[in-house]
Amino acid sequence: MSAFGRARGPAAPRGVRDAGVTVPVFTRVIVLVLDSLGIGELPDAPAYGDEGSDTLGHIAAEVPLQIPVLRSLGLGQLVALDGATPSAIGAYGRMAEVSAGKDSVTGHWELMGLVLDRPFPTFPEGFPVALITEFERRIGRATLGNVVASGTEILTRLGAEHMRTGSPIVYTSADSVFQIAAHEDVIPVAELYRMCEVAFELAARGAGVGRVIARPFIGSPGAFVRTANRHDYALDPFKDTLLDCLTRRGVPVTSIGKVADLFAGRGVTRSMPTSSDADGVTKLQVAMSEVEEGLIFANFVDFDALYGHRNDVAGYAANLERFDGHLSGVLLQLRPHDLLMVTADHGNDPSTPSTDHSREYVPLLVAGATVRAGADLGTRSSFADLGQTIAENFGVGPLAHGKSFLEDIVAHHS
Repeated sequence: MSAFGRARGPAAPRGVRDAGVTVPVFTRVIVLVLDSLGIGELPDAPAYGDEGSDTLGHIAAEVPLQIPVLRSLGLGQLVALDGATPSAIGAYGRMAEVSAGKDSVTGHWELMGLVLDRPFPTFPEGFPVALITEFERRIGRATLGNVVASGTEILTRLGAEHMRTGSPIVYTSADSVFQIAAHEDVIPVAELYRMCEVAFELAARGAGVGRVIARPFIGSPGAFVRTANRHDYALDPFKDTLLDCLTRRGVPVTSIGKVADLFAGRGVTRSMPTSSDADGVTKLQVAMSEVEEGLIFANFVDFDALYGHRNDVAGYAANLERFDGHLSGVLLQLRPHDLLMVTADHGNDPSTPSTDHSREYVPLLVAGATVRAGADLGTRSSFADLGQTIAENFGVGPLAHGKSFLEDIVAHHS
């Protein structure tokens, strides 16, 4: 038996075409994005104000991480971790981001082969008065905020006033986001979503903002808690991504977590929203038991939203350990012709004063019964290499960006 709970079988034949359809090496590809798990500053990090950032490295320096499954996948070959480094059961490497930016939309789009030459606009001084005035007119309410702030900070500052006045809280960050926070007892979630749709027309379609995000919360002053009813409204990708190429050819794409939102629903066959990373693992395992072929694409956002943005090193470390514990069950569910890829979309170093994303390399951990054990994939020049590899596997490429590493990971049996 292999480490994946099933006997190793020979790889499916590559490049074989039947009625013009490529027989894939891997019947299912499962991509897991650990949101914000960067592994060291990119060469251009200083230009983004991120010199010295190293999300995982700095966490590991403060907390002795117990993540044996991620280590077995090759994470210890990429980052200095305490203890002995086991031989990797699969292939490993790191990827650089070539797109301009360091947010979730940009990172996920590049993973799927779409590169941004120019970053989405940011608003360090808040949004233009004319935009806010028109937004207020359309929703029939005044607003609070219109400042750069972290999600927890803005609730501490303006949450009580919001409850008193009924005015939604508008804020942004170092990313291209228009965020609207509202207490669920003051502005019902359905109404908050309607406000976000108005904001999307004005800020995204009108001003090019990358995302509008609904940020509902509950509780009382001093004890506010954001709920799982967050919803992201992203601009449509300006060109085709791997997801479009797959679904156009009849290859199903299953989204878990916020993935579908980041692509404005494009190229997604089935969307499974999640309420937490633990729920995300549950949904992932449901999908793995039900989906027979295609791409399963999951995002685990708690790393970023609950711990990275809040500079919570201990919380980030604990979430990594919880995820690692769940990952062993995921490996056992892998079928003989499955390909598992674990990666990230940007960094968010909780050890630095900044509460924003950081410009970092991301891990590339690749596993499966027919993946070459110990294959070093090196430093990939773009996140798009991941998407190009999947495109080659399913015969839907080539994508406009990225270099496939499919040939480098397939174990050839004599």
